[in-house]
Amino acid sequence: MASLHYRSASATDRRGTQFSSGPARVNSAKYQDYERASARDTASPIFPDGYSEAPDGRHKHTKSENRFSGLDRRKEKSTITTTETFITRTSPKKGAKVAESNHGRHTSTASPIQNRPNKEENALPWGPVVSLIPHSSAPLATRITSPPLSRTAPADLDPIPLVGMTMQDQEKAILDDLLYVFMGFEGQYVRFRDSYNPNEEKERLNGPAFDPLPGLDPSLKDLTSSMLSMATHHCAIEAFIEVQSQEEFGSVNHALCAAIRKLLKDYLILIAQLEMKVLTDVNFTLHQMHIAIIPTAQCLAQLYSLAQELLKKNSLLEEDLDDSLDDFDPDNIIERLKEGGDLLPGSLSKKRCIGGNVLGLLSNRLSTFSGDPAARAILEMLLRESSRPYMVMLNEWLHRGGINDPHSEFLIGERASIKRERLDEDYTDEYWEKRYYIRDKEVPPQLETVKEKVLLAGKYLNVVRECGGVNISSKIVDTPATFDDPRFLDNVNNAYSFANKELLHLLLTKNSLRSRLRSMKHYFFLDRAEFFLYFLELSDSELRKKQRDINIGKLQSLLDLVLHQPGSIAVADPFKEDVNVRMNSVGLTQWLIKVVNVQGIDQDNPDSIADQYKTPAQNSSADKQSKDKREDEKDIIGFDALELDYAVPFPLSLIISRKTVMRYQLIFRYTLALRHLETQLVGCWSTHTKEKAWIHKSSDKRFEMWKRRVWTLRSRMLVFVQQMLFFATAEVIEPNWQKLMVKVDDAERDDTEDIKSGLNTKSKPTVDELMQDHVDMLDSCMKDLGLTQAKLLKLHAKLMTGCGMFASYVEYITKSIYEADPSIQAGKGVPAGPTDPARMKRIEESIKKYEEHFNRHLKILIDALNWFATTETVSLLSLCGRLTNAEVQKRDDLFV
Repeated sequence: MASLHYRSASATDRRGTQFSSGPARVNSAKYQDYERASARDTASPIFPDGYSEAPDGRHKHTKSENRFSGLDRRKEKSTITTTETFITRTSPKKGAKVAESNHGRHTSTASPIQNRPNKEENALPWGPVVSLIPHSSAPLATRITSPPLSRTAPADLDPIPLVGMTMQDQEKAILDDLLYVFMGFEGQYVRFRDSYNPNEEKERLNGPAFDPLPGLDPSLKDLTSSMLSMATHHCAIEAFIEVQSQEEFGSVNHALCAAIRKLLKDYLILIAQLEMKVLTDVNFTLHQMHIAIIPTAQCLAQLYSLAQELLKKNSLLEEDLDDSLDDFDPDNIIERLKEGGDLLPGSLSKKRCIGGNVLGLLSNRLSTFSGDPAARAILEMLLRESSRPYMVMLNEWLHRGGINDPHSEFLIGERASIKRERLDEDYTDEYWEKRYYIRDKEVPPQLETVKEKVLLAGKYLNVVRECGGVNISSKIVDTPATFDDPRFLDNVNNAYSFANKELLHLLLTKNSLRSRLRSMKHYFFLDRAEFFLYFLELSDSELRKKQRDINIGKLQSLLDLVLHQPGSIAVADPFKEDVNVRMNSVGLTQWLIKVVNVQGIDQDNPDSIADQYKTPAQNSSADKQSKDKREDEKDIIGFDALELDYAVPFPLSLIISRKTVMRYQLIFRYTLALRHLETQLVGCWSTHTKEKAWIHKSSDKRFEMWKRRVWTLRSRMLVFVQQMLFFATAEVIEPNWQKLMVKVDDAERDDTEDIKSGLNTKSKPTVDELMQDHVDMLDSCMKDLGLTQAKLLKLHAKLMTGCGMFASYVEYITKSIYEADPSIQAGKGVPAGPTDPARMKRIEESIKKYEEHFNRHLKILIDALNWFATTETVSLLSLCGRLTNAEVQKRDDLFV
């Protein structure tokens, strides 16, 4: 039984799990009990039933057990030290003791290999060295170097050649060798191929090739060669387990290796049963062994194929260069730096197959081999066991909103650099849109259809958790642990519904989202904004200054005074303290054009109508850039620079983000410009109705006609501005606002009340849908107002500038009328003289320029609105009809 002890101990040594603190000997009786117990155990569901012991339950140790004369089994004694190990070996040919050196032996060394006493005294020196391997991150990896190769042994240790043996003796020798080979060791007649180098990791991962020595009978050689592939696969799988069990390959790979290790335990039991059969059954043949291992060989071949594919995905084995190039993503460079990675040579091109990729690989193979029952059983078991750590991460994300993913193998990634504190400066919604993201290349097939729900469920719960709404100390119970659990999809859907409900409740009830939105409507859309008109009157002198000369603190004090004035609608607003005054250094038109160009909305239009209002500067990009620069550097007055800011606390800042507030500010500045221009033109009307210079009827019909032209142009400009303002407020902002409020009402309603009342209502909107509805409302307003088209913006800016200059012109020319109109002086007792023809011509030319400017650009604007109404938004047709009234010349007597 010495050889039996050696084989079992060698297998134990190979796995590195049976080393103890002192010398140990294998008890023969105990080992026999273990073998009998192993034979009686229930066979593995993956591997076939092994052979049992002899029918009488006893082992017969007779001379016939050594069934080939003159041939002893190899016996070794290994001593492991901290520096070196000497192996004592008995020559199978001469029985001579080769070496007997044990100096430097550590006291804690234990060797499970025991030698029978050797009576021969001729010793040939041979001292192969075995050293310790440094610790790796794989806890069960082998700690000693590979045993010496047989080709390095002296010729004196060679066994009896196969040529001089009978076929029966050859078969017995090969049977005995195969038991070693199946464990990954060289036999006496079956050895590693000469090209195999165990010190090369890639060769170990590919598996060693075994070849029998020359002289073996052809029929036996065919049977032996067909069984050697199983040994190759077993060695490669063991090397795969050691590599993939390292820390950097993640918990899913660790679980996969643990599942494969369980299968290899069943494989070792089968080898032990085969060894028992070889020892106890004289009639056991090589053909019978071949038949017995066929199912197991097929299972190992399946595991080997899986291991090879996974190793190629991890760039540990050679693969097609084109596949590597296809998977290269430049965005990973930035992401690697953000996650603390390096940019060492080769680090970017090296791929990793971890987490969801491993589960996807197993799922694809399961789909491919679904027609093979044995392969399907293995792959189902591996997928089930490998998915357990992944499901732990999934449940943590779905039910707590947290990510416990140290190896970056989960389908949801987190950018830790994006902090909640940056929400006050976040104009791109980074916190909500980019902090958590889906790793598209690492999504398992089982989660492909619900990946968006998985992302949103965790994001929602993360917000609720940060507000103290999730108890993270409680255990997650009654959740599926594997992908094959029938409750798997229900778990995702239920978690998504719960997270959405909790966050909606947090936003709508605890944080009063509806009240916040109504408050923003008062300030930014100037809804019932008599308080703001009063603010503009108080700050008129300050807002007429250049933007750089304005005292913002003074404006803020005036705004606070107006907001706290009794009787104002703002007094009842609980959020009025969150409103602040700001001054923008860039004009509205230039700011909007910058936004439009960045978004790519401003596209060249081949239509002739659109080309009518192209400025010459647009033909040259250099001229355009220089012009924009000059306009940006031009100082603007306070009325053009004034804007409001609104502070929104977390978590409402997710719905009302900085990007959303910016949209409110753009619409506010647009409507404010129209209201300010309306105020200026109304002031002109007041001047025309109160000042004597305009009321007095001149004796000069030419001068009187000029005044009527001024009245007519002022009236047309006022109609234009009022129609624009009415369209913006009554036909664009208010209808879109009401649509949003309907959706907020849908989110606030109680589903239980709808069920009790028997109403068949649609499902409640999600938080993301509500956020998108809010942004869509603002985008629709900007689009309907023409704020997303650079050409409309420029035309609108020219008309507004012309109207503003005309208002200033009326104020200036009023002082000159007393000198220009002789009949006014005649009314004071001064004789009326003739009107100065030169002066009369100048004032007529001045009003003519304003008329031509306004008429030309208004016509182009109406044509452009008609064109964009057919291509962009039909709502612009209503504005076209309203502006036509300002284009038509009215009778002079209607404007007196």
